Amino acid sequence: MTMNEQTVQIGVRRLENGLDAELPSYSSAGAAGADLRASLDGPLELAPGERALVPTGLAVELPDGFEMQIRPRSGLAVRHGVTVLNSPGTVDSDYRGEVKVLLVNLGEEPVAIEPGDRIAQAVIAPVTRAVFTLAETLSDTTRGTGGFGSTGRR
Repeated sequence: MTMNEQTVQIGVRRLENGLDAELPSYSSAGAAGADLRASLDGPLELAPGERALVPTGLAVELPDGFEMQIRPRSGLAVRHGVTVLNSPGTVDSDYRGEVKVLLVNLGEEPVAIEPGDRIAQAVIAPVTRAVFTLAETLSDTTRGTGGFGSTGRR
């Protein structure tokens, strides 16, 4: 562990549909995301444009003040056009149900997801909670109310 890293204890429970499910694991020493694997009875084919909620067979217990962000795996995205639809998905610290991954095939060919395939990565992140207060006015900025695309491309 380097000086900038911190570790957090995450409780993981295998569910009945994931009795042989692998725990999330990091693929390299510097990986920010731990791989999540598909817990399936057999292959799942995703047709182009199709989405599926893929089970991991795992439930987690995150400490208060943390979330688990579910993010796409770059290899699936670049090779097959498969990504996490609600990226990043969030698993809240008070959720105790199964962690599932909403995959979508944006590619042009069907893609088979096999049992045990790495389908997403989980990043554990601290959560900052805001206190929202009603304001009569907001401070002025150079950007102002300029929204989507207002800052240009270059």
